[in-house]
Amino acid sequence: MVERYARKEMSDHWTQQARYAAWLEVEKAAVKAWNKLGLIPDEDCKKIVKNATFSVERIEEIEAVTKHDLIAFNTSVSESLGAESRWFHYGMTSSDAVDTGVALQMRDSLKIVIKDVKMLMKSIKKRAKEHKMTLMVGRSHGIHGEPITFGLTLAVWYDEMKRHLKNLKETLKVISVGQISGAMGNFAHAPLELEEYAMKELGLKPEPCSNQVVHRDRYARLATALAMMASTVEKFAVQVRHLQRTEVYECEEFFAKGQKGSSAMPHKRNPILTENITGLARTIRAYAAPAMENVALWHERDISHSSNERFWLPDAFITTDFMLHRMNSVIANLTVMPENMMKNLNLTGGLVFSQRVLLELPIKGVSREDAYKIVQRNAMKVWEEIQQGKPSINKKGESIYLGHLLADKELRKSLSEKQIRECFNFDYYTKNVDAIFKRVFK
Repeated sequence: MVERYARKEMSDHWTQQARYAAWLEVEKAAVKAWNKLGLIPDEDCKKIVKNATFSVERIEEIEAVTKHDLIAFNTSVSESLGAESRWFHYGMTSSDAVDTGVALQMRDSLKIVIKDVKMLMKSIKKRAKEHKMTLMVGRSHGIHGEPITFGLTLAVWYDEMKRHLKNLKETLKVISVGQISGAMGNFAHAPLELEEYAMKELGLKPEPCSNQVVHRDRYARLATALAMMASTVEKFAVQVRHLQRTEVYECEEFFAKGQKGSSAMPHKRNPILTENITGLARTIRAYAAPAMENVALWHERDISHSSNERFWLPDAFITTDFMLHRMNSVIANLTVMPENMMKNLNLTGGLVFSQRVLLELPIKGVSREDAYKIVQRNAMKVWEEIQQGKPSINKKGESIYLGHLLADKELRKSLSEKQIRECFNFDYYTKNVDAIFKRVFK
């Protein structure tokens, strides 16, 4: 499914053509470095840099015989050159080309992911400001708690993505590392200067102390960074799915004209995009496991990491890119229903103000234990009436909880009618929203 909808900008970095092109870029950088060190003559260097090319079809043909992809690649490139081909891959081992080439692919792909994250944050910020004071009920254990705003919910999302953005930028530095250190990483056949020159040409940092591979803790850092971010994006998706439930119906994925929700039930408008995102997040998290398993290789290296990296690296990047664009579309086009939010906020007959009343009583000299008993016993009456199907608003047009509190003689000894009514003010719960937004969006 992801392959079908994969964005070309990302998927182009993980084709076979792109893989070999990255190897060729590394090999050319090594040739230039050897030339700078005086080994490869200027003319041979120019010819290799200008003429070296490969054919994916030819590589596959050769690999069918050699059973070694890097050798097949080198042979294909050598066929595009003359006598100067003797300098191609000089003093290098396979991992020098492969791991450094993958570093280029990971670096360029992660830059796209970072761009995607910024795009998503921009959409979240826009909707947060739009709904900064849109009242809704906050839920704890799925049960109504106290009034919040939808803008605050989105501010939480933005702040969390901001942490992921920082983590991804730091991860970009961790993975932007290559090597040309030879078969055992001892630089026996190539000086350190060669690696330094080549990495500078490629825009990478040298692995300070390699053996035969770029160390896989770097890859594990990447996989876990993507997995953690995917979990956060799933958090957003799950919240949208809950808010779209018929019994809640405070938000809804945009439903286009002509769209169908069910083959059997024509009325259905399902949260398919966010359900899809939940599934993709599970997949991205799953890639963290093989990435961490790859850290412990035998001695200077084995190739147990190679097979699964050919799967998880492209799939993780392509899936992450797709997921972020899908989530961005959901948020940018999300249908928000403030009237339903307010209706649900009033659903429990004023119970959302219970803590406000509770906190007033100790100020009047009532112990917390006694205050809790007074507030709770009236709240339990409301729950019972709601269970019986009674309206949450009384004949006076007031919440039934307010009515019960006003009629409580013990409570009235401590709080006047005016003081009790003041506790049922939504503005009390939004007075710090501006300050919170300044914290988040500064």
